[in-house]
Order: sequence, then C-alpha cells, then structure tokens
Amino acid sequence: MRWLPLLYVIGVLLLEPITPVQWPVSFVLIALPLVTAFAHPPAVVAGATVFGIGLELLLAGTPCCAGRTVGYVWERHYVAAYVCTVLVGALGTILAAHRIRRERTLADVRFVAEIAQRVLLRPVPHRIGNLLLESFYLSAAAEARIGGDLYEAVPTAYGVRLVIGDVRGKGLLAVETAAAMLGAFREAAHDEPDLNALVERVDISMSRRAHQLGGSETGERFVTAVFAEVRDDEGVVRVVNCGHPPPLLIRPGEVSELDRGRSGPPLNLGMLVGDPYHVDTYRFGPGDQLLLYTDGVTETRDPHGSFYPLLQRLRSWGPMPPPELLLDRLHQDLQTYSGDQLQDDTAALTAFLLPSAAAGPADTGPDEQDAEGYADPSP
Repeated sequence: MRWLPLLYVIGVLLLEPITPVQWPVSFVLIALPLVTAFAHPPAVVAGATVFGIGLELLLAGTPCCAGRTVGYVWERHYVAAYVCTVLVGALGTILAAHRIRRERTLADVRFVAEIAQRVLLRPVPHRIGNLLLESFYLSAAAEARIGGDLYEAVPTAYGVRLVIGDVRGKGLLAVETAAAMLGAFREAAHDEPDLNALVERVDISMSRRAHQLGGSETGERFVTAVFAEVRDDEGVVRVVNCGHPPPLLIRPGEVSELDRGRSGPPLNLGMLVGDPYHVDTYRFGPGDQLLLYTDGVTETRDPHGSFYPLLQRLRSWGPMPPPELLLDRLHQDLQTYSGDQLQDDTAALTAFLLPSAAAGPADTGPDEQDAEGYADPSP
C-alpha cells in the first residue's frame, strides 16, 4: 500500500504516450491524493496533491511527451482537472488524518486489551514442583485479544490445581464472567482441601454472579470447565468435568481421553441436579502429560467443513514433545488445518510430570487397579 502511489504514477506515465491526444490519461491523476491517503500521513497526501497538479500541467502542455501544445495547459477541461485535484487532495488529507487517528485509537485499545489479558489470563508458571506447565490462547479475531476462554494453574498446600473453561457467549459480558470465575478459583483453590468442594464453591460464586447481573438470561450464563489436581508423590490426577470436552492423558505410545461418562453440568447449572459433580481419579506417573483444551480446538474446521480430529492427530504424531513444543505444534497444526481461518477462541493448558518425580501408584500395570480404586483410563 505504501508503494501504490508510485506505481499509480508510473502506470499513468506509461499509458499517456501511447494514447491518442484526445484521450488525456493524465486526468486520472485526480485520484492520486486518495490513493496516497490509504497508507501515508496528511503531509505526504498534500505533497502528492501538489505533485499531481504539476504532473498534469506537464502532460497537458509538453509536445515531446504527450503530443500537445502549451496552449492545452489552460484549456478548460484541464483547468477543471486541476481544481478537482485540489478538492480531492483536501479530502484525501482529511481522510489520512482521520485514518491515523483511528489507527492510534485501535493501537491503544489493543494495548489495553493485551494488558487486560495479562491480568485475566496471566501466564502460568513454567514449572511448579515436578510439573512442567505451558499454555496458549488464540483469538479468532486479531483485534480481540481476550474473550470467554480461561485457564489457570495454582500451587496450593493440596497440590497443583488446574482449570480450563469456556464461558457461554461473547463480548464484554463473557470477559467479565471469565474474570469472576478465575477470581473465585484462585481464592477457593487455597481454602478447599477437597477438589469436589472447590468446584462446588466456584459454582456457588458463578450462580451469585449471574443473579447479580440480573436479566432474563440468568440461567443461561454458564461456564463449561475442567478442574484437575495433581498432588506430590501420589501418582494420580483427580479430574472434575463440568460439561467440558474431556482432557487427554498423553503417555509414550498412548493418547487417551479421561472420560468415565460422569461429566457434571456447567457451572451455574449445578443447582439443577442433586449431586452434580464427581471426582474421577486416574493414574498420572512420571513422563505422563495432561492436555486440557477448550472446544475451539475440536470445533476448528477445515475448508471442507470437517472438525479437527484432535485425538487422531495427536496419535499420529508419534512420540510426544515436551509441553512447550507440544502446544507450538498444536497451534501450527490448527492454523494449517483451518487454512488460517480460526472461527472461535481457542485455549489449551498442558502439564507434564517430570520423570524424576516419585512414581507412586503409577508403577502398577496399565490394566490393573490398586486398593484405592485408581484405574487406568484406557479401555
């Protein structure tokens, strides 16, 4: 776009000598100020206006170039072109000033949005104890840096607690709801020794938040989420699913869903059932990796409309890389699969248990079950 005015002028100079005298191509120079206003500041547009008028004068009365005599310079049609160029130049200067002002406003808004995202979705620690953690967030719109997807990892006296969620809806209300949920989780994660009690407390907070907002959609302001807990030296991961896509457990040569068919209702809908949330426990040993994600991953479509087959793609990759490389590869694969046309916000959080950690119950065979009932997720 910055080179467009120069290319425009070169095109005029190439066409002018080969067209008949009665077809003065130089008249199209009237549009030169507007062409310049697409990518240049007002001062450059004003300069392009002066340059355009000078070039029109030159082409109107230069026999060697355009085949016209000097008398054409003040011919009424050419004079009208000069006047039009001045008017269009004035409009182009105003347009360029308005464009720059809007660009600065957009830059400020994006800067504020980026700061808000850092506060709302602050980067998770890269390591907590024996866990390596990584996360990423992709917005479907380049200007919208934040949305309704959320994640967090909190080290507590009861182990490392993870959450990933997706707020129903879009816009400012979804961002406010996500902020309220993250605040409730960050506070309750340190107070509740039981994961199920933690989820119920967050559910109460989200219900209170929905009623405070009021309106006719109170019951529709819900959040799907997955809560996970990894305690030191236990060799297990506890999971509570609240209507969210099930997390994946990645082991050498194996990728499986952590889903026993006991998913509870989304947060703010727990009051609809008597015993809404259940804690499922799975083996989680050294070298295992947990992948939490939002439905923006599995609902990514290719140009033919097919959904992204996350489980099959991960299984086809062979040996899994560490968390950071895994999410980088997932990010690139989503972009490639969708043809760089992501239609929804996407978030993912992964936790990798370092091989140096104590194995605990994970030493048991893959199809066995110990005395406490910790079963492998594989069929």
